[in-house]
Amino acid sequence: MRTPTLVELPPQNGGWIEINIQWQQLCWWQGRTLEYQCAVSTGEKGVGQQEGSGQTPLGWHYIRASIGGGLAENAVFRGRRWTGEVFTSALAAEFPGRDWILTRILWLCGLERGLNRGGDVDTQRRFIYLHGTPPDQPMGVAASHGCIRLRNDDLMYLFEHAPPGTPVWLHNG
Repeated sequence: MRTPTLVELPPQNGGWIEINIQWQQLCWWQGRTLEYQCAVSTGEKGVGQQEGSGQTPLGWHYIRASIGGGLAENAVFRGRRWTGEVFTSALAAEFPGRDWILTRILWLCGLERGLNRGGDVDTQRRFIYLHGTPPDQPMGVAASHGCIRLRNDDLMYLFEHAPPGTPVWLHNG
């Protein structure tokens, strides 16, 4: 995995992810060609860089790690590790209010020092991911604790197409 540099972004030919927080929309690009788009759900508390804010960070990032390959759809994660559980409505009833991280994790790392990398604004240390969420959770509206939630089909598409090192641009329209 090679970390992209800011002067290379967005890539002219390679794949990259754009997340428009204002529109709650994710776009998968190959260079300048839009290949895929879907609704997402970002931080209910809006945008922000600060650790502990519950907000979604802005700026250029890259996928630092892809977690969960080969696991079942709706596999449940805690601390980036599979719990051995698979999400069901019965499990949800047993743990009401839990922030479910399901199916796969694409863990983000910031590329812009002082904005989303280093100190108390470090996206990776804030554990900001693209991840799956239960089917009853809304898409197209901000409702997460800072991460980017996706439907399972959309997440599986990205997991297949966006390996570690893939640039991700989070902006507010």
